[in-house]
Amino acid sequence: MKHRAQVVDYSHEVRSFQSPIIRYGFITLSFCFLILGIIGIFLPILPTTPFVLLSAALFARSSPRFYNWIMNHKTLGPPLRKWKEKGAINRRAKVMAIGMLSLTMIISVFFLVPLLTVKLILIVIWFSVGTFLWTRPEA
Repeated sequence: MKHRAQVVDYSHEVRSFQSPIIRYGFITLSFCFLILGIIGIFLPILPTTPFVLLSAALFARSSPRFYNWIMNHKTLGPPLRKWKEKGAINRRAKVMAIGMLSLTMIISVFFLVPLLTVKLILIVIWFSVGTFLWTRPEA
């Protein structure tokens, strides 16, 4: 017999909009971001974590059912709960995110972007996001 993890009810955290149009729009966007996050697992150029976090945040504003589902998911749930509880990111995710960010920025700054002003903006973004990621507690 398989041991199942305890399912926690996160419904009390959901603050959904009254308008069904906005709620369904958020649910649709959340699934779109979740799909992009899942694609990012297999396609290194696409970041997984921000899309999954955004998906969970949108579910938290639109659907108790889907928010509970994603927070209790066996793969997606643990990093979401660690982020929610401690603002923590595991070391592997940090290294992968900063590595892909650096690779993308190096290619952009040195080979793709001709304007000095845009290069400087990209460098500021690169170091700001990298510093933010690196300074998060480790899960």
